[in-house]
Amino acid sequence: QVQLVESGGGLAQAGGSLRLSCAASGSFFSRAVMGWHRQTPGKQRELVGIIASGGATTYADSVKGRCTMSRDDAKNTVYLQMNSLKPEDTAVYYCYANVFGRPYWGQGTQVTVSS
Repeated sequence: QVQLVESGGGLAQAGGSLRLSCAASGSFFSRAVMGWHRQTPGKQRELVGIIASGGATTYADSVKGRCTMSRDDAKNTVYLQMNSLKPEDTAVYYCYANVFGRPYWGQGTQVTVSS
């Protein structure tokens, strides 16, 4: 059973920072590609970034240079550090895991950035 639980969302001012965490259950974590996506009402869910099992990261152009993903395999946790937040970063952020080709999602955490 794969479960992903996000935390760390909330309200921030433009230019501020937030760190999201995603705690994963199961023995798959160290081998899984983990990632973050986000979604706003009326729009498709979009990729924020992914982090491979070895730690290599890829980011969407919209967050590149402002966001950093990391993972702690000992804690089965992946993090998304978001800096220089913009109002357009407001969205529900979903943790994502690709476990042997099958996608799993967390329940989402709301991030709201005020101008």
